Amino acid sequence: MKTRITELFGIEHPIIQGGMHFVGFAELAAAVSNAGGLGIITGLTQPTAADLADEIARCREMTDKPFGVNLTFLPSLSAPDYPGYIKAVIDGGVTVVETAGRNPQEHLPALRQAGIRIIHKCTSVRHAQKAESIGCDAVSVDGFECGGHPGEDDIPNMILLPRAAQELTIPFVASGGMADARSLVAALAMGAEGINMGTRFIATREAPVHARVKAAIVAASELDTRLVMRPLRNTERVLNNAAAGRLLDKERALGDKLKIEDIIDEVAGVYPRVMLDGDMEAGVWSCGMVAGLIDDVPSCKELIDRIMRDADVLINQRLLGMVEA
Repeated sequence: MKTRITELFGIEHPIIQGGMHFVGFAELAAAVSNAGGLGIITGLTQPTAADLADEIARCREMTDKPFGVNLTFLPSLSAPDYPGYIKAVIDGGVTVVETAGRNPQEHLPALRQAGIRIIHKCTSVRHAQKAESIGCDAVSVDGFECGGHPGEDDIPNMILLPRAAQELTIPFVASGGMADARSLVAALAMGAEGINMGTRFIATREAPVHARVKAAIVAASELDTRLVMRPLRNTERVLNNAAAGRLLDKERALGDKLKIEDIIDEVAGVYPRVMLDGDMEAGVWSCGMVAGLIDDVPSCKELIDRIMRDADVLINQRLLGMVEA
């Protein structure tokens, strides 16, 4: 399948593995890229720029296909060494960077000068338009269904994607609720040029996370996520667990007096303990509503091949058959 996204990034299939904290290691990125998609290493999971350089080199040993690095720009009293991380990306010959979080404008010149393509994650049309205006090559449009941070507008992809198609000239991919061929074909129909999958790629054999994490996603239904940190305007969609229950209890009790310090036990230092150690009650962790569509743990190649095969059937048999009828 050829779309503007496959041509922009030099990939076979219009499927991107989103950056995920303590999930996007070289093993997963290489597996996705080898299967024809675009794998993404999560930059800030690596403690230092030197560690990121090593992870990029490790990924390079496992694939000769294009892969990217996610750089999330966060407000912080002690900001990460972003110039160092960017240098590691450039020196490592990475061709695609997925940016997220705050406006990446100050970091774009160095990336663009190195010939790197930039795709920015956005949760609203206005943010996507801003990304286009500052020179991003593409955007990932994240609907309300997505795991992690869906923004504060609560617009699902059935509305958000057609609105993005109305306003953007650069290509975009759909993120949030993406799991299978139906997701891909629907996203293409609404104007996207591909899909970005996060939660679906956690439940793959190559994802370097604990088996209990994968089992929890497979066991979950579409009813098993919760929105936390809404009073702080830092909304996150997480899998429901005891920690999410405690956090929501604190939100209800404290109301507009809630501070991040009140919920630090549920959110700080959680991801290594959950993803690597399998401590499912360590705290809250991002998971999309799409868990309700996930019922197996295939290899990345099996997953991507199945999506593309089933998409071909959907387009050329089911949909075309309706038109011809």
